[in-house]
Amino acid sequence: MEAHLQILSNEEKNEIHDRTLKLLANTGVRVDTARGRQILAQAGAQVNENTRIVRFPRPLVEECLRITCRQFTLGGRRPGYQLPMNAGECTLVMDGEGVFAYDCNTGERRSSTMEDFLAATRLCDALDEVGVFWEIVEGGRCEGGIGEYASYWHKVICNFSKHLQDSPFNPEESRWMLKIMDVVFGGKKAMREQNPFSFLVCPLSPLIIEESYTDAYLETIGWNIPIAVMTMPVMGLTSPATLISTTIMFNAETIAMLCLTQLAQPETPFIYAAAPASMEPRYARFTGGGVENALLSSAVTEMARYYGLPVEATTGGSDHHAPGIQAAYERALNWAVPVLSWPDLLVGPGLLSGAMILSLEQLLLDVEVFRRCKRLHRGIGTSQEKWLDDLIDQIGPGGNFLKERTTHRSLRSGEWYTGGLGITDPYERWEELGKPDVLQQAREQVNKILAEYQPLPLDESVEEEIKRIVKSAFESEQNKNNATEAV
Repeated sequence: MEAHLQILSNEEKNEIHDRTLKLLANTGVRVDTARGRQILAQAGAQVNENTRIVRFPRPLVEECLRITCRQFTLGGRRPGYQLPMNAGECTLVMDGEGVFAYDCNTGERRSSTMEDFLAATRLCDALDEVGVFWEIVEGGRCEGGIGEYASYWHKVICNFSKHLQDSPFNPEESRWMLKIMDVVFGGKKAMREQNPFSFLVCPLSPLIIEESYTDAYLETIGWNIPIAVMTMPVMGLTSPATLISTTIMFNAETIAMLCLTQLAQPETPFIYAAAPASMEPRYARFTGGGVENALLSSAVTEMARYYGLPVEATTGGSDHHAPGIQAAYERALNWAVPVLSWPDLLVGPGLLSGAMILSLEQLLLDVEVFRRCKRLHRGIGTSQEKWLDDLIDQIGPGGNFLKERTTHRSLRSGEWYTGGLGITDPYERWEELGKPDVLQQAREQVNKILAEYQPLPLDESVEEEIKRIVKSAFESEQNKNNATEAV
């Protein structure tokens, strides 16, 4: 049987839901997008245009939950790539937007670059366990205008062939992103069928649906793009200082955004992607490695399942600034708990120092942790051929099972996890090899993958059309700048 973890009882989940509905109906949420307020008002929400506070009647929330699309598949550019939601699968999502990179050779931190972004993106494309793209370091998207943004998408698509998840900042970025997606995936109809891209939106805590990213998402209405709603309350800072009150906070913020998406486009594919965290109490800042984060991540998965929704959980961070013992125990513990709750998507590999520093070696170590967690989730198999009591009877007291065919079959079938990272040699062999460590192994594997792996190429005609769009974006930006200067 599979191993599952339960953090919240059924009664507690019922109470969280009930308190969420009361909070949405009485306190409400500040909705900073005028377009969003109009959609909510037309559906019967109570909108105060002066304060921008929107209150959600209970029947409205219940109807939005009823019409939400829960069963869908995330696709990608790679032929045959499919990631069904709510179907018992789990994959990793690249962690997002670090601003530094860690040099494993010098042990120093430096600013991240485009080269770091490309290397990390290509490495993740090569790893089967990483199924979803995020911009892992800020070197990918330059601070320039719409031309640089279109160029960013060209680089992403050339280096990653699985599912893409990102956050256009405004409606204009959404329009240019859709132009490129339209070319790569063969039109609007194909996009609606394949779901190769999902839109990440992050409401602000406490209780704010912000304007820019929300309007950027609303610009895509009609494309049936799945939305992942990632509210990020920090316990003790932007949510109250208890785990259960933080759970009510992220649940209310998520459900409020669900209502807006379903009213804007009924049956929108929805991913419950809350990313709560705990405060580091000595410095009053976000903590990546707090053990409470694991409990909150499991609560996210359990509340998503309470509503029957696909879930994208976030955990696995570390407060330390370099790969090592602290990063190892924080990762292992903070991943094992939420993986045993079993989300569809798990965010986290590759960044240290509270998601600020990229380490390619850490990324590979994180994948190894995930592989081991998946083995934990598979639990103890109890199919008929695994009991082997007849073999116990046959071998009897004092026997040995090493040479038995069932032992060989079990080794090949995954009864044991035999991963590729870690020291398992006897001491003498380890000493003979020069006493290598796991970080050294990871560095060698990273270098090997980056030297040998080539991402799936684009068709020549698609490549040329994307280049034309990028050029057009730069020209549009220049024309806009010229017009501004003329005024």
